[in-house]
Amino acid sequence: MATHAVEAVDLVKTYPAGRKKPPLRALDGLTVSVPEGIVLGLLGPNGAGKSTTVKILTTLSRADSGSARVAGYDVGQEQDKVRHAIGYVPQKSSSDPMATGIENLVLSGRIFGLSRPDAIRRANELLARFGLTEHGGRPVRTYSGGMQRKLDVALGLVHRPKVLFLDEPTTGLDPEARADLWNEVLRMSGQEGLTVLLTTHYLEEADRLAGQLAIVDHGKIVAEGTPEALKAGLRGDSVQVELVDPDTDGTVRTLLRQLSGIGEVIVEGNVLRARVDRGATAVPAVLGALEDKAIPVAAVTVSRPSLDDVYLQHTGRSFRITEEAA
Repeated sequence: MATHAVEAVDLVKTYPAGRKKPPLRALDGLTVSVPEGIVLGLLGPNGAGKSTTVKILTTLSRADSGSARVAGYDVGQEQDKVRHAIGYVPQKSSSDPMATGIENLVLSGRIFGLSRPDAIRRANELLARFGLTEHGGRPVRTYSGGMQRKLDVALGLVHRPKVLFLDEPTTGLDPEARADLWNEVLRMSGQEGLTVLLTTHYLEEADRLAGQLAIVDHGKIVAEGTPEALKAGLRGDSVQVELVDPDTDGTVRTLLRQLSGIGEVIVEGNVLRARVDRGATAVPAVLGALEDKAIPVAAVTVSRPSLDDVYLQHTGRSFRITEEAA
């Protein structure tokens, strides 16, 4: 049986009220566990509680209640041991932009107790590993966004941690740099057995990287499992209809709910989404019903279940719409 590298039980965190704002309950009984040697993806829109979870697990914040252990250590009682057992890559770069890449890595190694020769040796290993050797002598401020992010991950690995936390690691990266970082995360987990806890608001990233996925909504885990298992749990197909005009009075929603073989109808603005038993037979029925009521349609698509459908199933909201609102 696999042991758990990270265990959190009933974490609650409330931030005090701001000026003219009520208190914010960022975590509301969040419980999650991460087996050793896998990538766990925490998927949720901005504001769902992902970063707060990571801050508590990395000892940067304290929960109001609940418990958590990382690499076998209690995050509240054994903070120093936790910090030496983990690597942490925050959303914003933690490197010194005026120092060179190798200077940043050597300093990090020295902070974690490596001798200077060992820190230099480890820095050169990591520069080579991330394809940064020829850039190691340049100031970090001259790096591209992808190069800076690679250096950030390298900084998190200097002391060979047991668990690596990546908080929104690819935000702002171009597609090529994002793909490069994805490949490195998969290699760290697959070939080296490193446990990785990754927060993301990219559905494709969660689908590609996560061996185990936990969907976060309003400070709680609302669904867990492998991406494939979560998608397989949804029967049938997903139909999305883009209307010319928004369904402001609920006519479209009421109309479609009367059709057989169609369930879970969600209308958000001018986009209608529904779970259907068979897309091939449902689409003609949907379009026919809308045409009978003179409701114009701009586009229609049919697809197999996606993580967006999983999110919709467990929260009642489209991930895309929720993310845009956040």
